[in-house]
Amino acid sequence: MQFGVLGPLEVRSAAGEEIPVGGPRPRALLVMLLLNAGRVVGVTELIDGQYGDDPPAGAANALQAQVSRLRRNLPAGVVEFHGAGYRLAVDPGDVDVHRFERLAREGRRLLAAGHHEAAAGTLREALGLWRGPALADLPPGSFRREREARLEELRLAAAEDLVEAELALPEGTSVAELRRLADAHPLRERLRGQLMRALHAAGRQAEALEVFEETRRTLAEELGADPSPELAAVHLAVLRAAEPAPPRRRRLAAQLTSFVGRERELGRLGALRDSRLVTITGPGGTGKTRLAIEAAGRDRREACFVDLTSAADDDQVPRAVLGALGLRETGFQSLRTADPADRLVAALAGRESLLVLDNCEHVIAGTAALARGLLAECPGLRVLATSREPLGITGETLVPLAPLPTPPPDLPPRDAAAYPAVRLFADRAAAVRPGFEVGPDNAAAVVRICAALDGLPLAIELAAARLRSFTAEEIAGRLAEHGRFRLLSRGDRTAAARHRTLRAVVEWSWDLLTPEERALARRLAVFTGGASLEAVEEVCGVDDAAGLLADLVDRSLVEADGDRYRMLNTILLFCAEKLAESGEEERLRAAHARHFLGLAERAAPHLLRAGQLRWLERLSAEHGNLMAALRWAVRGDRGTAMRLVAALAIYWWLSGRRAQAGEAAAELLDAAGGPPEGLEEEYVVCVAHAVPRAPAGHWERAGKIMRSLDRPTRHPFTVALWGMLAGPPSGPIGPEAERLLGSDPWNRALGRLSRGLLAVFGGEIARGEREFAEALTGFRDLGERWGTAQALDGLALIAGLRGEWARAREPWGEALRLMEELGALEESADLLAHRAEALVRQGDPAAAVADYRRAGELARKAGWPDAPAEVHLGLGRIAWYRGDLAEARRLFGAALRAVEDGPLAAGTRTRALTALGRLAEAEGDPAGARLRHRRALAAARRTPLTSDLAAAAEGWAGAVLLEHGGEPATTAEGPATAESASGTAGTGRPGRPGTAMAGTGRPASGTARAGESARVAGERAALLLGAAVALRGTAVAGDRDVARTAAGARDLAGVEAFAAAFARGAAMRRDEARAVLDAEARGAEDAEARGAEDTEARGAEDVERRDAEAEPGE
Repeated sequence: MQFGVLGPLEVRSAAGEEIPVGGPRPRALLVMLLLNAGRVVGVTELIDGQYGDDPPAGAANALQAQVSRLRRNLPAGVVEFHGAGYRLAVDPGDVDVHRFERLAREGRRLLAAGHHEAAAGTLREALGLWRGPALADLPPGSFRREREARLEELRLAAAEDLVEAELALPEGTSVAELRRLADAHPLRERLRGQLMRALHAAGRQAEALEVFEETRRTLAEELGADPSPELAAVHLAVLRAAEPAPPRRRRLAAQLTSFVGRERELGRLGALRDSRLVTITGPGGTGKTRLAIEAAGRDRREACFVDLTSAADDDQVPRAVLGALGLRETGFQSLRTADPADRLVAALAGRESLLVLDNCEHVIAGTAALARGLLAECPGLRVLATSREPLGITGETLVPLAPLPTPPPDLPPRDAAAYPAVRLFADRAAAVRPGFEVGPDNAAAVVRICAALDGLPLAIELAAARLRSFTAEEIAGRLAEHGRFRLLSRGDRTAAARHRTLRAVVEWSWDLLTPEERALARRLAVFTGGASLEAVEEVCGVDDAAGLLADLVDRSLVEADGDRYRMLNTILLFCAEKLAESGEEERLRAAHARHFLGLAERAAPHLLRAGQLRWLERLSAEHGNLMAALRWAVRGDRGTAMRLVAALAIYWWLSGRRAQAGEAAAELLDAAGGPPEGLEEEYVVCVAHAVPRAPAGHWERAGKIMRSLDRPTRHPFTVALWGMLAGPPSGPIGPEAERLLGSDPWNRALGRLSRGLLAVFGGEIARGEREFAEALTGFRDLGERWGTAQALDGLALIAGLRGEWARAREPWGEALRLMEELGALEESADLLAHRAEALVRQGDPAAAVADYRRAGELARKAGWPDAPAEVHLGLGRIAWYRGDLAEARRLFGAALRAVEDGPLAAGTRTRALTALGRLAEAEGDPAGARLRHRRALAAARRTPLTSDLAAAAEGWAGAVLLEHGGEPATTAEGPATAESASGTAGTGRPGRPGTAMAGTGRPASGTARAGESARVAGERAALLLGAAVALRGTAVAGDRDVARTAAGARDLAGVEAFAAAFARGAAMRRDEARAVLDAEARGAEDAEARGAEDTEARGAEDVERRDAEAEPGE
């Protein structure tokens, strides 16, 4: 709240609304409390103020009643009772009388220190608080007279100080105003002396001497006294100086701080030294004045600095320049030369001069007219102007001043410290906190501060000054929590009022706008990240939006970047406050959401065609607006919100932004409860984006909707999205799926891609290859990159399974290029992992490591907290092949923990557990190996994908060999290659199961079937390996792990028996192969139930602990 007593009592709310206080007594009571704001005022003193020396008998009770009435009109808790009196719980700074006294003291201090311009500004602000006679609401009496007299004396003293400061400035003071004040107080000798000095400086010596004579007579008549020595000294000085002192030109002010971060712009101004009119333009607080002073200081011409801040209108511009040049427009000279511009021409003609016109924006027309006239008449004159908008005259060269560059996040501290914004912060911070440097402990916070403040130099300086009270981390946090305007509300007391706070900087520009410009500026705050002209016209609803935008660009409130318009965040937040105050915000938010829903719905079909890159770029440019529209619609229009989610699904997926919609989608589901009528499909897409946040009930309802749909979906990507999240169906695809896809060519290609994937996962490799080829043709015909890349990946995977390395290389390369064009980071990571796995089997581990690491980087860039499980798994396998078992264990454990819930999670978990099982075999831990293989088998049996069962079958074959002391063959370098395993037995290593158990003469586990020989175990393993081929539809070329297991089985069974068993397995139908695995799983479960695997059971807890302790990494 704000309170005023320097005039009639005034009380205003934080919003500026006047608050009525009541009748005369409560008003007087409030004035007395305000005079002592924040302090307790005794009851006796309050009664004296109300009733004087003769209070009525019930004065105390009357006072209580007045307090009650006052409390009813003020916010609760403002008027406090403290036993012997009352206290007004307000900040004295919110009361004009206390503000006045503080400013008057500060002005006098600045005057004494010789800071005349700053003193004048402070004292003008102090005197401007007076609205009339002070304490007008107090009852007459001694209480009022004493305080009134004191305040009047303070006011007069401040007025005298202001005159003193103005007399020291080139433009001087107003003689007329000073004469009025001196005549009103004829006995104040200081005022009379100041009037004499002002008249003398104006060339009116005779009038100055006459003032002295009048004052001498008045003092003699009224007081019987002579003039004081000070006044007599002024009289003597006037007598001795027949002519006024020569004009004093305002020089460039010496700067108190170093010049940081504008070297490039300063160089450009130096290169423009022959340009006669140069205007530095930019938003408030970008450092235009400081840059102009630095540039002028390096110019060979004699420079004169003109601050136009105090020029109230265009007519005052020439007079301000006259004052800066030390030329007065008073006395008889003004009669001979009526036009001040003519006097300026006379003063500047024939001289080499540089005129610095600072802060022109509020008198832009007057400045432009004067500059044009002076430049035409004065060939040796050069003008350097600073303004928030151009002067707009022929021959003007503009030097736009943008905010200082800020470093991107996560840049190393040494690199971040080299950015101009950070350098400025560090320089100003060291001034208030000696020894401050930007280093590893604070670089991130400093970067956040500079970025939050848009790189605005003034804002950065204000923030650095707060290091007196806060750390850099605390400043960054407070900027985020409390906002920049609140935190940066204190600045240099000697600066112009418009530069003392960040809010004042923006408000100065706001006040210069027309009502139409203000309307558009506040409505632009509804946009996030800028807007196109089309969006501005449709959402903001103003006439001539293009013209008004151009005006706002000229005034440096809006930046034009190609065909987009944006505001700096600082200006945007200010305009957002104005929008909230206007009452238009909800209407604008609704219009904004409608516009961007329309854009999303128009874009969606194009994202599945050849023009998808152009439309992706367009939507990416509007990403901030699209998300802002969604956030508002979730709360304000749920139907629009669901339509937005559905329309943007393909955009989010292709651009790798799907996770960004999750929170809004989940909130929308909570608010909606269930599918709104007519928006069932949109509800499904919303559920898909809310996973895993969406409760199970929503997922079940969405599944039911998808199963019940008997028509093509309105949004083609709905089917693809649901399929990727819900996973493959448990049975064959029926005609209902074809109905969902409809006749859309992208959907038809998608159907072929889906059938191809299911065929490959189901072991029908040849059919899958045909479907992928047809899908590729369909997507290529459309020019659609995402589907094309997916089909290419499928063909490359099949070629890689067969060992056709050259044939696989080209489609993977093209697929990666297409995904990179789209910016699809997650899909690119998947492709790299697929190619790396083939490179491992091909025998090129170095290239595989590079692909895996790049995949991990892309995944993290896409927002994953860690690399995908496939990356850990692949790198672990390479570490194992190189003999680093400890690193392999760490990576396999990381892969197991990185497995997320989803349709393909069981397959990834199967492969991770199988890898851990094989590693346990190599480490001589049969119990741990069998436990992991059994878990892998259990995981694979829960998925309909036979390719996952194949991987588990191959792992379980290795576990079968352990039952009879058999060991997969190895070489001196690690697991055997396919070539070494095909004809040799395993050599064994110290500590491996083969050597540790070979001499025991008994099985490694008590679970071996009764009477089963080692040969039978070998045949059993061979059968499992053959069944894996049947399940997968092909053998996997170059699989060293399978080759090692095959070599071990061949050693136990013999070559012919191995071949026969393997052939039987490979010839099985997939249901027969699955039955074999089911039987194996039941046998393992039965054996465990009978307690036959005591050793394994005892080791299970240790196995689980070691898996849990394995750390993720690469």
